[in-house]
Amino acid sequence: MHLINSLTTFAADKACEHTFFGLPTWYKYLDVKAPACSIDNLAIPGDLTLIALAVAEVLLRVAGIVAVVYVIYGGVEYVLSQGDPGKTKDALQTIINSVVGLVIALTATGIVAFIGSQLAK
Repeated sequence: MHLINSLTTFAADKACEHTFFGLPTWYKYLDVKAPACSIDNLAIPGDLTLIALAVAEVLLRVAGIVAVVYVIYGGVEYVLSQGDPGKTKDALQTIINSVVGLVIALTATGIVAFIGSQLAK
C-alpha cells in the first residue's frame, strides 16, 4: 500500500512540473500540492531563499546555453578565418573563454541545485 501511495505522490508531483525549454520553474524547491498545483503556507524568509536559488539556477542554465552558442560562434569564426593569424587567434580565444564560462556555469548550477535540494527537505 505504501508503494502505491508513493507512486501516486510521484505522479502528482510530476504533473505540477512545467518546464520551458528544459529550464526549471521558479517554484522548483517549494512544496507544491497536487492536483491544483498550489503553493500553501508561503514562509517569507525561508521560501524566498528557495525561490532565489531556483531563479539563480535558471539564470545559470541560461548562461550555460549562451556559452555553448559562443563555442559554436567561435568555431564558425575559426573556420571562416581562412588561416589569418589574427582572426584565428581571436576565434581560439573566443572558444577558450566560452568553454571556461561553460565549466563555471555547469559547476555553479550543480552547487545551486545541491544546496536547493538540501534546503527544500
